[in-house]
Amino acid sequence: MSQSNTQSVTNITTHVLDTAKGCPAAGIAVKLEFFDTEDHWQLLATGKTNADGRIMQWLDAPAKAGKYRLSFDTGSYHQGKGFFPSVVIEFQIDAADTHYHVPLLLSPFSYSTYRGS
Repeated sequence: MSQSNTQSVTNITTHVLDTAKGCPAAGIAVKLEFFDTEDHWQLLATGKTNADGRIMQWLDAPAKAGKYRLSFDTGSYHQGKGFFPSVVIEFQIDAADTHYHVPLLLSPFSYSTYRGS
């Protein structure tokens, strides 16, 4: 997993499952961003899902309260044959000491998400 930029985040995780194939979605590029006080998105980290479709740790410290988003490069994963070239999930963190798991259930023509545990 590659990592970039300024803020370290450990309590945000994600897991991508390919529901069409019935297996984890490995190798999906994902960006983690934070909506800062200057009204723009700040890139915190980038990574790729592992063989189990997960990114379990972005960097090395807890996230702070605020608005975040995960951007998934689903177009590359589906090799241009899917309907959604990317999936962007925005979510709010209210308690920085809580774990936030953001799963993505993915197929070439649909996706869904929920607050995981």
